[in-house]
Amino acid sequence: MSTVEKSIEVNVPVSTAYNQWTQFEDFPKFMEGIEEVRQLDDTHLHWCANVAGKRKEWQAEITEQIPDQRIAWRSTTGALNAGVVTFDAIDANTTRVMVRMDYDPEGVTENVGDAIGVFSHRVEGDLERFKEFLESRGQATGAWRGNVQQGQPRPGI
Repeated sequence: MSTVEKSIEVNVPVSTAYNQWTQFEDFPKFMEGIEEVRQLDDTHLHWCANVAGKRKEWQAEITEQIPDQRIAWRSTTGALNAGVVTFDAIDANTTRVMVRMDYDPEGVTENVGDAIGVFSHRVEGDLERFKEFLESRGQATGAWRGNVQQGQPRPGI
């Protein structure tokens, strides 16, 4: 397994950054290579991506979701990956968004790309595009404020 960890400061309140991140179907608007994300229910997502020139699909489960603090996931089929996104208020209008992701590169192309930092640069670019997307709008496109603990949704706050 390989790990990438990146963070960025976004000039919006923590609730705005968190709310936008819960809009998983918007991910193709700022994540390179992500073609589609479908939210199947409160805790399950179907992903389609172009990785190193190959189409990949996988399903993921949100294992933890605490409003304005963190979202954790793990893949349940397809490309092996897991991670967490945390949201830390720096002040009333600035949020640090940090992504930590573990993934398993497949095949020669992905392993070479991993060795030279392609995935790390992609995540960094995704965060920069997330910042641009959100700051240019000034507000989230939607929100889901529910709690998830160990894969079980709980009523929203």
